[in-house]
Amino acid sequence: MEEKDLTKMTVTKLREEAKKYTSIEGVSAMKKEDLIMAIADARGEPIEIKKKKARKKKKKEVDIADLKKKIKALRKEKAEGQKSKSRKETDRLRRKIKELKRQARKFGKEKSEVAATAKKGEKGAAPVAPAAAAPEPAPADAAKGESGPGTTTA
Repeated sequence: MEEKDLTKMTVTKLREEAKKYTSIEGVSAMKKEDLIMAIADARGEPIEIKKKKARKKKKKEVDIADLKKKIKALRKEKAEGQKSKSRKETDRLRRKIKELKRQARKFGKEKSEVAATAKKGEKGAAPVAPAAAAPEPAPADAAKGESGPGTTTA
């Protein structure tokens, strides 16, 4: 068996193959890559494992105006069809509208955050607004009615 054969085998078949070699221990706890490496080492074959790279989803460039147009069209369709269409169809339209509204809010929020960070980058540090002057507290003597050093109590 070659490297290509090992990589195409399922984990259960790799475990069966690994159990044939007494030098390999802990077969049941090994992952597929570990099993392939262990079998190759037991055979004395040099082997290179290439891990599969996770694919990144491309973000679709969506315009908020397009989303709002879709929402309007779906609302019209929902309003027209509420009388004649089934409940399932109305619910489907309602969920789709809700999903599009969420997307529009999300993109709007992201757009405003990007704009805010761009403004901060241009201006440097944002100017701090002056604090409003706090009103002065009333004297304690007048507020509490206590007598001071120059007053006498009766």
